[in-house]
Amino acid sequence: MHGRRNDEIVRTFFGDSLDEQAVFEHGAAKEALFREMMAPELDRWIVPGMRDFFERHRGVPIGLASNAERKNIDFVLDGAAIRQYFRAVVDGDQTPRPKPYPDIYIHAAGLLGVKPHNCIIFEDSHTGIEAAIGSGARVVGLTTTLSNPPGVHLVIDDFNDSRLEPWISKQTPIS
Repeated sequence: MHGRRNDEIVRTFFGDSLDEQAVFEHGAAKEALFREMMAPELDRWIVPGMRDFFERHRGVPIGLASNAERKNIDFVLDGAAIRQYFRAVVDGDQTPRPKPYPDIYIHAAGLLGVKPHNCIIFEDSHTGIEAAIGSGARVVGLTTTLSNPPGVHLVIDDFNDSRLEPWISKQTPIS
């Protein structure tokens, strides 16, 4: 399920016979349960060093592009008190094709006023990595869900990794 949109997940479990309303209701129930279960645990799931990383890079246009539904994105951004760092937030319903297609990243880059090939995308799912690579961006794979993220430019366990900042400092804009 990781990295996929609700409509895809629901159809995987229930098949294609459900109408759009039933797909929506099942997905909404799943997400409400997720938020209920995660509320007391949210801080425990924040990737170590993330807040400090955002603070160090406050002047850089930072965006979020997720296949998740907007209620879950808002839940995490507000619950973790990190909304302030994002200039653009794109959810899975804002592009016609979800990850693994690159559309969501291309749209987020456009909102930030940056060409996708000048973006650095942090990803932790197969579908997200495929989308990020497809957008032409440089991709950092997080091992939060994958032990060896495929095809990325750098692999890190978390934002405290000593290789991250030197790697970022070597990245230059491409015309």
